[in-house]
Amino acid sequence: MTDVLFPMQDQGRVTLPGSDAPFAVPSSQVVTLQEVIVDAASGDLAIYRFRFLAPAIAKAGGTMDFEASIADMQHLCDSYAVLQIMPPMPAATQIIVAFSDIALPFGETNPDATQFFMAFKIEDGLCVLEPY
Repeated sequence: MTDVLFPMQDQGRVTLPGSDAPFAVPSSQVVTLQEVIVDAASGDLAIYRFRFLAPAIAKAGGTMDFEASIADMQHLCDSYAVLQIMPPMPAATQIIVAFSDIALPFGETNPDATQFFMAFKIEDGLCVLEPY
């Protein structure tokens, strides 16, 4: 994570701040990085959660549904997430790409929020969809 200034650590979990800079995705929806959460799995392995804000997936007034967002999440995993995981970062056991229409603290729910998740494993430097 090249823009990381102040990682926050909590019991084997490190939270890295995001950015307001939009990411280019196949659908052209506006997507920004809320944060990256790194959970130590074991030894030098970790689960990475790339949490993106995607207002267009909102239930009310949104223009993107889950099916339309799949290509965007795959693209972000292949073109961004997998490239951020390099030494000294631990190797990834799994990458989870998450979209939310509103910023929520990790682990919290809100009945008004829309959230999409996709889990990937890394094979030959590419993100391969895993059941989640």
